[in-house]
Amino acid sequence: MMRQDKLLTLPEVLDELGGVSRRTFYRWRELGRAPVCLQLPNDELRVWRSDLLAWLDSLRQAA
Repeated sequence: MMRQDKLLTLPEVLDELGGVSRRTFYRWRELGRAPVCLQLPNDELRVWRSDLLAWLDSLRQAA
């Protein structure tokens, strides 16, 4: 079964978050506060759109 989702690049994720800086995003990762990321063999990060949306929903519930 093929996943009906899209892998987002880090620039796409940052844009979806309203222009959050790369440095801020990496800091969130260090603190365990970023969405779940996949790290590719070339060390680039990807985020499933569904994981990004679930992460944003969890922030709304916590606020």
